[in-house]
Amino acid sequence: MDPVRNPFAPGAGSPPPELVGRDSVRRKMHLCLQRLRIGRPAKSVMMVGLRGVGKTVLLDQIMKDADADGIITIRIEAPEGRSLPAMLAPQLRLALLRLNRVGNAMQHAVRGLKALAGFARALKVTYHDIEVGFDFDPEPGLADNGDLEGDLAMLLEQVGLAAKAADTVVAIFIDELQYVEEPQLAALISALHRSAQKQLPLAVIGAGLPQLRGKLGEAKSYAERLFDFPEIGPLNPDDAAEAIVKPIEHENATIEATAVAQIVAKTKGYPYFLQEWGKHAWDIAEKSPITAEDVEIASNEAIATLDESFFRVRFDRLTPKEKQYLRAMAELGPGPHRSGDIAAELTRFTSSLGPVRSSLIVKGMIWSPTHGDTAFTVPLFDEFMRRIIPGKDWAKTDA
Repeated sequence: MDPVRNPFAPGAGSPPPELVGRDSVRRKMHLCLQRLRIGRPAKSVMMVGLRGVGKTVLLDQIMKDADADGIITIRIEAPEGRSLPAMLAPQLRLALLRLNRVGNAMQHAVRGLKALAGFARALKVTYHDIEVGFDFDPEPGLADNGDLEGDLAMLLEQVGLAAKAADTVVAIFIDELQYVEEPQLAALISALHRSAQKQLPLAVIGAGLPQLRGKLGEAKSYAERLFDFPEIGPLNPDDAAEAIVKPIEHENATIEATAVAQIVAKTKGYPYFLQEWGKHAWDIAEKSPITAEDVEIASNEAIATLDESFFRVRFDRLTPKEKQYLRAMAELGPGPHRSGDIAAELTRFTSSLGPVRSSLIVKGMIWSPTHGDTAFTVPLFDEFMRRIIPGKDWAKTDA
């Protein structure tokens, strides 16, 4: 098989050749934005799911859908250690400059740019990483009090008024939202709530790990009434098979049904893993159709590649104690697991492991589906931990 024609695209946020199984979320978001456009209430959306399920790909596709509908879109990714105001300010400036070119919206857009100038100057004292160009001098008293919650609400109100005058919607797309600190999340939720109360066409479409739902609820108790939380999970067997078969057929090649079933079983339907297995199966096969034997050989290549990149990059960020904790989880299986059972594997008291568990949650390695339960945020990570730390000696070391 010609490797140049290989249709599969494993990579962080790389769009797959065939986006399947996500139509309901795309329809939900389209409906939300169109309702906001005509002044009807609609909940913003927060997509939650494990690593490798395609949240970033879906977020970008929804953004493309919105762009095609004439929606003003901005996109940010929330890395650890960067403030939300610093990420939002430059992107809001671009949105306001676009709105400033629409005749009916110019007055509101200019006032929004003045609000942005006041917002950035006042909050730079607290958030030193804010860097944004100023197109107008601040208007005294407009989003310049130095209080993030109040100033962000006032700033987004001006953005929403400009969007309303332009007969459009401003949609703010935020990836990895779980890394935003709680007080900043609270300010964002409060600002969006105020825009909703004033029936302004403003939406936030976020994506993050499963703990995001709980973080938003802790930040503001009414967050659950402000957002829909679609869970983005592995594809069902039919959709997973389609994600493999269609790209191959588009290249005028075929794959045996047994080979497809083998890939679906080994990947458990996780989109990132489907792309990895599809890529290696294509490269291994000498000719069409791709066979079950090709997939068996490709599986070893796919697992080695995942171990070196997808899994390893997360493993290398861990301390020895964190690795030991995750290895104990892996000994129990995929999970979720009770905290007491993990502690028993380590012959430790549950309370003594609290700091390690908290650190792993902050790093996005584990989450708590229910009180006292712990689960991996990375699919198949239990298998990786057993491969990279085999045997039983890990339990005896005092990490």
